[in-house]
Amino acid sequence: MACDPSTLIEPVRALAEQAGKRIMEVYATDFDVEHKDDKTPLTKADMAAHHTIIQGLTELTPTWPILSEESAKIPFAERTQWNCYWLVDPLDGTREFIKRNGEFTVNIALIYEHKPILGVVYVPVTEVSYFAYLGGGAFKSAPGQTAQLIKVRPCPEQHLIVVGSRSHANPTLQKFTDSLNLPFELVSIGSSLKSCWVAEGKADIYPRFGPTSEWDTAAAQCVVEQAGGYLTDMQLEALRYNTKDSLLNPYFVVFGDPNKNWQAHLSQI
Repeated sequence: MACDPSTLIEPVRALAEQAGKRIMEVYATDFDVEHKDDKTPLTKADMAAHHTIIQGLTELTPTWPILSEESAKIPFAERTQWNCYWLVDPLDGTREFIKRNGEFTVNIALIYEHKPILGVVYVPVTEVSYFAYLGGGAFKSAPGQTAQLIKVRPCPEQHLIVVGSRSHANPTLQKFTDSLNLPFELVSIGSSLKSCWVAEGKADIYPRFGPTSEWDTAAAQCVVEQAGGYLTDMQLEALRYNTKDSLLNPYFVVFGDPNKNWQAHLSQI
């Protein structure tokens, strides 16, 4: 493989932690909030993390392209030449950052032939890290603890755990949960933590019926897949990256147990 993720996982983890420290420096201040052209919020923390990651990845792999949320205006004609590149969300969950609820992450993914083959999701407030690379398993680490292998869980017969967006509630989600026809608990969480909960077996499914971009999902998708789960579109096909001019994702679903007929529920909404 032209992009070998096994040698890159530790330096990328360290880089995500560095970016997390820059974020927490801003978190401790009375920071200002600006808005981008698409009305999404932007803070000094987004840009501090962005610059830290860009510098670090450039030093690590000088010839590989980098696509970040904060530097996304790269023409598709140029991107089509990329076989291997970094896909970054320096601060996933800016709204949660502004609310100061701790539910935001640093997302760094390595994409090879349209698929995520390395993913790091770092939580600056708790210093928890979820990380994975193709063929290497998925892990969760916390301060003072050895990294633990994580796996999705089989779907329980009763009481499903459904995770949803804290800042992007959607009536379609209500239709989906109504279709389950069994007891469930809906837990609202911000950022890529929702997918990571599925990866570590704390939740069963995360359906997303709203707009997201490719940098929102790539790192977590690698973690989920290496933990034995799936991040797919509504036809249960794995999300692919850099295949079109738009960087918006389709609606998607993250689940752990393929033996449950999720398609039957999705088709009812």
